[in-house]
Amino acid sequence: MNAIVLAGGIPQPGEKLYSYANGDPKALIDMAGKPMVQWVLDALGEAKSVDQVIVIGLSAKSDLNCKKPLHFLSNQGRMLANVVAGVNRSLELTPKGEYVLVVSADIPALKGSMVDWLVKTAMETRDDLYYGVCPREVMEARYPASNRTYTKLKDMEVCGADVNITHYRMATEHLDTWEQLMGNRKSPLRQAAIIGLDTLFQIATRQLTLQDVVKRASQRIGIKGRAIIWDKAEPCMDVDKPHQLELMREDLAKQVNEPKKAAAKKTSAPRKSVKKTAAKKPAAKKTPAAKPRAKRK
Repeated sequence: MNAIVLAGGIPQPGEKLYSYANGDPKALIDMAGKPMVQWVLDALGEAKSVDQVIVIGLSAKSDLNCKKPLHFLSNQGRMLANVVAGVNRSLELTPKGEYVLVVSADIPALKGSMVDWLVKTAMETRDDLYYGVCPREVMEARYPASNRTYTKLKDMEVCGADVNITHYRMATEHLDTWEQLMGNRKSPLRQAAIIGLDTLFQIATRQLTLQDVVKRASQRIGIKGRAIIWDKAEPCMDVDKPHQLELMREDLAKQVNEPKKAAAKKTSAPRKSVKKTAAKKPAAKKTPAAKPRAKRK
């Protein structure tokens, strides 16, 4: 499966991460010694389920690398247009492919094993869209200071993941609805309003379960969707605000430094002294005593 990495956003004056970006794309903000998006590319490179990676919004001049074949597309101006361009490029690279990973560049804690779990779990069924959610207790156990926005449903409180799977045909059908949903991805209630005012009311009053929302959204758009419930917070921990950026910088720095500390501790550990024992001299062989000579008569 190919992966599309959305990395084209440039923070503008007045936006929360503007002072951190210095006029560059948000994806290139430094995180523990390397660009934010490089962490994502490292994860995709380690994932066994990923074949090729398409980065949208950056160029080869960004000095990024990946263990998988890496391709670049320019920013198309809107998120949906970027997804459509990425899907079309993926079709050129893999004409017989059906699904594609859509990954945000601002989830630097993502790991290759998590990507593989998502692909394996999603491909147990044949749906059009797989949308990940993270329960509040999972997020706050891993990142208690994340201050994420949650949608309060009847059965749980969730926030959205930033790595999802879509069928290729999703980039050519229902584009108007998709554009509205993606434009309001940070506001679940606004997304619910797009699906229908009755759904908005029922979410606001916590009458719907997660599966109820998935069913209604699927019917409204005319697709077959499935919610993937994560037991990991990292794929859902995006960097949108300064305190989240600093939180992730600290977290990633620990990941970088811990192996170094372990290696240093191992090399500096004192060697156990070996007591030298004096070699025992071999015992002298006893020679038989000389027999006394017989006296002459």
